[in-house]
Amino acid sequence: MIISHIVLKNWRNFRSVEVDLRDRVFLVGPNACGKSNFLDAFRFLRDLAKPGGGLQKAASDRGGVSKIRSLYARRYPDVEIEIHLSESGSHNPLWRYGIGIKQKKGGKNEPIIAYERVWKNDTIIVDRPNAEDDKDELRLTQTYLEQINANAQFREIAKFLESILYLHLIPQLVRHPEVFGVPGLAEDPFGRTFLERVAKTPQKTRKSRLKKIEDALKLAVPQLKNLTDTKDEIGVPHLEAVYEHWRPGAGKQREDQFSDGTLRLIGLLWSLLETDSLLLLEEPELSLNAAIVSKLPSLIYRLQRPKKRQAILSTHSAELLSDKGIEGEEVLLMTPTPEGTEVKIASADDEIKMLLEGGLSIADAALPRTAPPAVEKLALFK
Repeated sequence: MIISHIVLKNWRNFRSVEVDLRDRVFLVGPNACGKSNFLDAFRFLRDLAKPGGGLQKAASDRGGVSKIRSLYARRYPDVEIEIHLSESGSHNPLWRYGIGIKQKKGGKNEPIIAYERVWKNDTIIVDRPNAEDDKDELRLTQTYLEQINANAQFREIAKFLESILYLHLIPQLVRHPEVFGVPGLAEDPFGRTFLERVAKTPQKTRKSRLKKIEDALKLAVPQLKNLTDTKDEIGVPHLEAVYEHWRPGAGKQREDQFSDGTLRLIGLLWSLLETDSLLLLEEPELSLNAAIVSKLPSLIYRLQRPKKRQAILSTHSAELLSDKGIEGEEVLLMTPTPEGTEVKIASADDEIKMLLEGGLSIADAALPRTAPPAVEKLALFK
């Protein structure tokens, strides 16, 4: 399944958003327009559904409702998210899930449910608050999504959301996880426990994935071969490869000697091979050679299509968006306004649509719209 439609109201940068989503989605816009916050809406739903999560933790991890509520919210301050789940972007939704969140007045101002609704096909099967909620307001501090005994009718939604994977791998965390003394986040979005994740994968699957990654890396890093996993004398997992430069029989190197780009590419490829779940990627082009970046859209397309998985990624990269296989319907253009960031499908803009039909790429047709209006003056900084 994929998330084929999303509605956001009063979520962070966004006062009101309603857009369709495809199997592959590219988020483009200027700095601080809300690309990361848009991705965080999916992570928030994941945090509601995952074991050990739930409404109270998902909200407190983000600083409370006051921090996730849009600064542009006025008469209707509730934070609202609704998603549609479909087999593909061209199919009618199998499921719809919607939630409204507000702050309880008095006390700790904890988050409570303004409403929670679930539709299967076009039939509503959950509509809260209900009679039981009216008798006991404390019930509104928890969603049905997070309760096993309450989500039996729509557990398919909970399982889907729970499996969402977010990646923004930081090479320094992979190389030196021991330097960062705090425990890793449960989802580990930055790669602190990435090597442990690799090591815990069943051997047959692990070897198969590493071989596929090695074959891909040979094209991007020609001097690398024999990528494998290993453990040191105290049992700490590592990645290991041979780098052949001018010296014959070059020795093996571990991940602490890999370049940032190599580590990020390994993390990206592993994540694309790892699950069938929705994958959220934050600027996957970082640290990568421009020629490699230009191939990422087609790479993601080829790897996700057999799995029927969805990938949503944010980017500033002209090289990545120069792929003419990217359709206008796959791109969400984010534009800051005095009333919050507006989000629309790139091909819904008549000028962009005309340029795309004329043979230009998204990089040429849409990316110029994301430049700050006075960016030229930055060169005058003293």
